[in-house]
Order: sequence, then C-alpha cells, then structure tokens
Amino acid sequence: MSALSFSKISASLNAVLAAIGLVTVAALTTPDMTGQTRLVLEALLAGIWTAYSLQLIETLTMQRTRDVQGRTLEIAVDVLAVLVPLAAFFFARGRDQSLYCAIWLLKPLRGSTFFRLLGRVLTKEARNLIGVTSIFGIVLFGAALAAYIIERDVQPDKFGSIPLAMWWAVVTLSTTGYGDEIPQSFAGRILAGLVMMSGIGIFALWAGILATGFYEEVRRQDFVRNWQLVAAVPLFQKLGSGALIEIVRALRPRIVPAGGIICRKGETGDQMYFIVEGRVSVATPNPVELGSGSFFGEMALISGEPRSATVSAATEVSLLSLYSSDFQMLSSSSPEIADIIRKTALERRGTTPKG
Repeated sequence: MSALSFSKISASLNAVLAAIGLVTVAALTTPDMTGQTRLVLEALLAGIWTAYSLQLIETLTMQRTRDVQGRTLEIAVDVLAVLVPLAAFFFARGRDQSLYCAIWLLKPLRGSTFFRLLGRVLTKEARNLIGVTSIFGIVLFGAALAAYIIERDVQPDKFGSIPLAMWWAVVTLSTTGYGDEIPQSFAGRILAGLVMMSGIGIFALWAGILATGFYEEVRRQDFVRNWQLVAAVPLFQKLGSGALIEIVRALRPRIVPAGGIICRKGETGDQMYFIVEGRVSVATPNPVELGSGSFFGEMALISGEPRSATVSAATEVSLLSLYSSDFQMLSSSSPEIADIIRKTALERRGTTPKG
C-alpha cells in the first residue's frame, strides 16, 4: 500500500481510532476488571499506538517530498500521539500508564479545517474578546469583594475571605448556581441577582463576538472562492472589479449529487449556473460535458425561454446559480454584465448580435 493511500485511510479512521482508544482508557480504570480482560484492552491500545506510529512515519516521509507549509498542527499531533504514551510506558507505573493515551483526544484535530477557522476568528477578534474578558474579571472581583463585605459576618466559613467568596462569584456570574454557597442577607441576594444578570450579558457578548467572527470569516472565504471562480469564467473576464463584486454577491451555492437533474428541456428557465467542482452532462444531439469553470443556462437571464437541453450531474457537482431577478438588479447597476451575457448567448446560438 502506498504512502498516499495509507494517508487517506488513516485520515478517515483517526476519529474512530481515537474514540476506541479513549473508551478503552475509560474501561481500564474499572477497579474490579479481570487480568485477562485488562490484557486484551491493553493490547488494543498497543495496536492503536502502532497505527499512529505508522502514521507519524508517513507524515515525516511526506515532509521531505511535499510542501508542508500549514501542516505544523498535523505533525505536532502525530508526534504527541506517539511519544506521550511511549514515555508513559517507560516512566509511569501501574494502571496510570494507559491514562496518557488520553492525548489521543487531539487526533480528531489533525487536519481539521474547523480549528484552523477557529484560530483565525480568535486572532481577528482577539481585541474584542480580551475587552469582554477584562470586564468579566472586573465584575468577578467586584462581586467577590461585595459578597465578602456583605456576608463575611453571616457566613464566615463560606465568605470569610475574598478568595472564598470568589468561588461563589464564579458560580453566580456563570449562572451555574450550584447552591453550595447562598447569600443569606437581603443585600446579598440583591447582589446575587445583579451578578447573574451581568453574567448573562457578558456571556452574550462573548457569543455574539464569536458568532459574528465566524460569519464574517466564512463569508470572506466564500467570497474569495466565488471571486476566483467568476474571474476565471470567460464571460466575465472583461468586467471591472466593481461589476465582479456585484455578481459575486448575487451568486447562490447549490450541490447536486451524481445523476441528479439540474434542469430539464422545455422547462421555463429563471437562472444560469457556474460550475465550481465536478462535471455536468448536456443532453444535446451531440452530448457534451462541462467541467469546473464552465457555465450554462445563460439564455434564462435574457429571455426566460424554455430550456433547450436537459443538464444532469455527471459527478457530484457544486454550482453557483444566478437568478434572473438578481440579474435584473445587476443589470441596472452594471449594464455591461447584461451586454456580455446577451452577446455570449447569441454567439452560442449562432446568431450575430445587432449593433
């Protein structure tokens, strides 16, 4: 089996192996387990460790032959997944050896695009997040100080110092409310209510900042991808940046599985399509296939006349569609778009445009 094929298999099994390994680690903490069962589970951990060792060897081999920029996280996770359990085997004692296999919690992160996205969001929103965290710290200390002053004489065992009151402040500010420390005085209960409401607002700010950051980052990635696609389509190569921005914002994504019908002959058309990935088959007298970067259905944006051919997905295909309503709005702001599409459509029909 080649290194490349092993890479694909191991990548798909990372999460499964990690889950099996962690369940095995949890099972090994059972005190009344028989020696034979324990031996079987330890052998299972050894097998997973062996698989991860092969993956590490493959990763280091690929590092010599391929561009590894941006693969630092993958390499670091592979190294830790092998070296930490190995070190535990030599230096840890008893059943605690298996606990170090919990490092495999990191394996699902290997190559994860989500965590790269999270890193970019945290970097971009760091100033706002730090600001809200500062507010959280101020409110937390202020709540602990106030609780200490109000409740220290009533409950000296729970509020006898600011560090003791800090636990109550954390629990209340996070709105967890364990109930192990409760203000007894009227003033203390008013303080608790204010701290709870402050906590709701602070956590809402954190959630709002992260949600906005994720939305903006995903939208930016989609915009860049759509921009690259549209800019590469011959139909729009002569457009200026302003016109391209307008049309990119109007595009809408769509995924069609292999064999799916995108449009049928005779249907009324109200949109055209750009192919992002995959291939489509156009059922003309001489069937043709269109691939990434191609487009079809442009006559729908001009006349809305029935489709002249059935188009189906030869493979799973990712499309960007432009509806006629969006096209009309674009035409009013950028007439050159409508002119280019009209000329291209007439050329495809073999008609010479007038004027």
